Amino acid sequence: MKEVCRLVSLLCLLLSHTPSAWGNPTADHTTWDLSVSENGRYLQHTDGRPFFWLGDTGWLLPHRLTINDARIYLDDCMQNEFNVVQVQLMNDEFHPDTLADAPFWQRLDSIVAEARLRGIYVAMVPVWGSLVKRGWMTTERAACYGHFLAKRYGDQPNIIWMMGGDIQGDIHPEVWDSMAAAIKRTDRRHLMTFHPRGRTFSAKWFHQRPWLDFNMFQSGHRRYGQRNGDKYYPIAEGTEEDNWQYVDSCLQHQPPKPVLDGEPSYENIPQGLHDASQPKWNEHDVRRYAYWSVFAGSCGHTYGNNEIMQFIARGKKGAYGANGSKHSWQDALSDNGRRQMKYLRRLMEQFPPEHRVGDSPLVIDNGTRRQRILACRGKDYILTYDCGYPTTMKIDISKISGKQKQMWRYSPTDGTLTFVGTLKNGIRHIKKRFLFCGPYDGVLIIVDANSTLAKKMKQLNFH
Repeated sequence: MKEVCRLVSLLCLLLSHTPSAWGNPTADHTTWDLSVSENGRYLQHTDGRPFFWLGDTGWLLPHRLTINDARIYLDDCMQNEFNVVQVQLMNDEFHPDTLADAPFWQRLDSIVAEARLRGIYVAMVPVWGSLVKRGWMTTERAACYGHFLAKRYGDQPNIIWMMGGDIQGDIHPEVWDSMAAAIKRTDRRHLMTFHPRGRTFSAKWFHQRPWLDFNMFQSGHRRYGQRNGDKYYPIAEGTEEDNWQYVDSCLQHQPPKPVLDGEPSYENIPQGLHDASQPKWNEHDVRRYAYWSVFAGSCGHTYGNNEIMQFIARGKKGAYGANGSKHSWQDALSDNGRRQMKYLRRLMEQFPPEHRVGDSPLVIDNGTRRQRILACRGKDYILTYDCGYPTTMKIDISKISGKQKQMWRYSPTDGTLTFVGTLKNGIRHIKKRFLFCGPYDGVLIIVDANSTLAKKMKQLNFH
């Protein structure tokens, strides 16, 4: 009880230093506020405009960067069209006993303000799961801490709450319920989700919780067959890279809630995470994870980079095979996969999400593993993603409107859009040369030739 009282005292001290001059925190809520769509499949602004989540894992941003370096990072996020940055607050590096560390909170305040200036949401993980697993974060502490966070940041428009932090939801779920309830009592404006352990998803434990607005999964960092003796992951052997399966699993829960991959394989991180001698995930892999997830039905996607998520400085070494003497976080800002994520957002924002569903079965005799083609469709369009393996695609294009269809090819590496030709309705075999824009992957777009969307396609420029 004494420890709880001490925590309350610390939090009261911090609350007394809560910034009072954020500008006018309520002035742009009509622009910033997010909600879940009526059909429960995507996120939107409160005025009805769809919101496509393109996140970056800047986990240790508040801990390792000065505010000047944070500006450099956030400038790059804005330029590459990331609209969410995911950060950790309390973790093993920022020890709980230093809760009264005013400079940390002032730096975080500045980061939130700087992100807002650049049109970026800050998705906060209040406490990393390791502290909850060890029993430090009790329900009482969680309630005090949640109240403090809601008081300090509840009026800021660009906040999203993320319970969890790389932990299974059945480990002390009462802590997450306590913290979430404390936040929601003060802050009913901002959305909330749960960041789970690798190869698990939030819907498994919290789908029916009133505080969970949308689901999140962590597809993790392991390649096919790389189980390392783990027994508790809810995936079948040999499907480790199939992040689209988590989308399917989450969307089976009722009522429907939006879902996205909050932590896929990071660019330039060892496969399996802990062995630096293993091959590293590359730009092709991070594109594959992004398009697979979104075309399966995700409401957005979070990108990750090994050096950036740890903010490895030049000349320093980090965990997971990151070595700043060879590749620092500043260098990683130019990594190809990172710079290519904006083309996913640009693409998806052109196609209305109201009736979009993942529908890979429209690809007949579809493949498995990396030979699988992921597809989604709306009323008058089909999008397919192929990561570079099949020679042909057999697809039923009669599932969308129109007797005649237009076919376009889109490059996920540079946003090039190329008209391919027209197709008659029915089941069609499409040859490999129409699928790819380069040596690897490609997106095929099929639209009703008489639709408004078809007319708009001719005007689009994704560069």
